[in-house]
Amino acid sequence: MVNGRTVLERFPAGGPRGSWPAEEFAHARRMEGLAAEVVMDLATDTFLVIVRGDAAD
Repeated sequence: MVNGRTVLERFPAGGPRGSWPAEEFAHARRMEGLAAEVVMDLATDTFLVIVRGDAAD
């Protein structure tokens, strides 16, 4: 956990489908009850699927 966030998965931003794989992954986690969201990590050029705070516990 970094800065109160847990990274569940990383997806390259340069992929042919853009953020769709990350959005699909986050949607599947939300269907499981996690408050997953997609954010962009500009430093690494990746989309991150995260949960904030203790939501991953």
